[in-house]
Amino acid sequence: MSHRFTYFVYRVVELMSRALPLGLGWRVGRVVGRLGCVFFPGYRRLVRGNLEVALGADRSGAELDWLTREHFATLAANVVSSLKISYMEEGAILARLETRGMEKIPGLLEEGKGIIYALCHMGNWEVLAQTGILGPGAKPASLYQALANPFLNEHVLRRRSRSGCRLFDRQEGFAAPAGWLREGHALGILVDQHAGDGGVWCPFFGRLASTTNLAALLSRRTGAPVVPLWVETVGPARWRLVCGDALVGGRGELGVDEATARLNQVLEEGIRRSPADWFWVHNRWKTPNPDFLLARYKRGVTLAPGQVMENVQRFEILIRSSNWLGDACMAVPAVRAIRRGRPDARVTVLSPEKLGGFWAGVAEVDEVLVLPSGVGVLGAARVVRGSGTRYDAAILLPNSLRSALEVWLARIPRVVGYAGHYRRWLLDQIIPAKKRIGPTEHQVRHYLRIAWRLGADVEDGSLQDPLPGVRAGGQGKRRVGICAGAEYGSAKRWPVAGFAQAMGELRAELGVELVLFGAPGEVALGEELAGLLGGGCENRVGQTSLAQLMEELRGCDVLLSNDTGTMHLAALLGVPVVALFGSTEPSWTGPLGKGHTVIREHVECSPCFLRSCPLDFRCMKAITPEQVREAVRRKLLGSEGEASEAAVSGG
Repeated sequence: MSHRFTYFVYRVVELMSRALPLGLGWRVGRVVGRLGCVFFPGYRRLVRGNLEVALGADRSGAELDWLTREHFATLAANVVSSLKISYMEEGAILARLETRGMEKIPGLLEEGKGIIYALCHMGNWEVLAQTGILGPGAKPASLYQALANPFLNEHVLRRRSRSGCRLFDRQEGFAAPAGWLREGHALGILVDQHAGDGGVWCPFFGRLASTTNLAALLSRRTGAPVVPLWVETVGPARWRLVCGDALVGGRGELGVDEATARLNQVLEEGIRRSPADWFWVHNRWKTPNPDFLLARYKRGVTLAPGQVMENVQRFEILIRSSNWLGDACMAVPAVRAIRRGRPDARVTVLSPEKLGGFWAGVAEVDEVLVLPSGVGVLGAARVVRGSGTRYDAAILLPNSLRSALEVWLARIPRVVGYAGHYRRWLLDQIIPAKKRIGPTEHQVRHYLRIAWRLGADVEDGSLQDPLPGVRAGGQGKRRVGICAGAEYGSAKRWPVAGFAQAMGELRAELGVELVLFGAPGEVALGEELAGLLGGGCENRVGQTSLAQLMEELRGCDVLLSNDTGTMHLAALLGVPVVALFGSTEPSWTGPLGKGHTVIREHVECSPCFLRSCPLDFRCMKAITPEQVREAVRRKLLGSEGEASEAAVSGG
């Protein structure tokens, strides 16, 4: 029923357009277009955004606003005119159409290879179907994609074929169109629309866009030259057909994909001549769903000769950081995969103030937006909007409702993340969580799943490489870092006395230097441990910024730590770690990489993931100072070699 109603409305509008003189219909269309610009704000924003992408570097905001209104008026005027001319005599249409560059067509046809016209939605493109303008002696044809409405599709095909134009349905394959070209005829192909997952990603107005390579591909198979063609509006109900220079893409110097990219450049030149004429209400730079990262697309990214990726507009990705240092460290491989997922990507991390220094040290992060301590949701949204960057997508690492609200209020068009806590309605793309069936999965895979679902390659081993930087460990006197705290809660803390006994004995044996690390809230714990060690150690608990902590960890030969953010940071910096686990699960949050040792005595109630132990702390008490001392000793003396990766001691 809806198809019939739509068809009925179309025929009524068509009848009204036919009843008006062409010039009057043109003017009525301009008025309708101006009204449409006012009453359809969604389309107005789409047009304005597209114009910003394409022409924003050359035009002021006021000029783009005017061009937005002018486009609506010109488009509607041309639509009304196209409905009229589909019933006019060819001579009357040609009287309103001038041409430029068409004199080269007879010479191309004489070569007997046919011609591929690369067409775009510009001006009143209906004049191409309603006249025999596409070259003397050439039998014209066009590829089309059937409309979803069968009644409307049949009617449009009937009107477009009245001038003798042959129509080929794209769904029926390309053997018949190729044969048509080999017989020396002309074939029109629309090449300016978003081509979906099967297109070639190449720049269009300096921004990557999925582009059909069909024109270049048929040129390769048949030897037919590709000739760009577009229609400009030159006055009220008057148009100019412009023919560009032929591109011999398939069998010339350029390959199929390179010729496709070059064709985009030629179309840009034509659109810039008369920008109000192009079909800006089409989402040409559509963000693919779900794979907006391009690493796994079979056609990939192609540049035209002379183009360089540095000049391509960036695809702006905002990643909302987790609030904990350990989680941030485990998310680095995913951030790297996202950054490498498309060559035009630019990654900004929205980070709590305390983690800003950490993200600044990750080479794949282009910019860090810092959320000041105590800022609310609205304040966070203002930070994002105030950055001056128009983000294409936001990726949420935390599962919180707050993080989703921050980027939603910042009006980022694509928000991606796990369903999280009561926030499904705020997400444009929900990442499916891992099924509970199967072995425990490390948290790093939890984050990498986001990147994989967006189209990134997550199997590259270098994603887990240490952060770049010079390590001072292994030079001079051996240095052991100790992190005896755990901000999460006391259940993750091995007894301070155990640290003192194990490291005191090791210091006496090997003469190592000891340095204590911890958060500002653990100052008292640091003083207690320093006292038990009897002095002779450097107490840096609560005294380092994150950047300083990273630098000082690089100076350590080994870090002895509970399951903490500092443990993950040391592993990410390439520092060997001896990690003590009790209430948490090392297969989920253990240190990543080679050369680390996990000590854990599995008891019947572990892992419980509680902040404090309600029983007798048996999991941590089961770990002995002798175990710890020996594990650190082996690390320092190098007797474990590479075989120590995530070794687990005990039951």
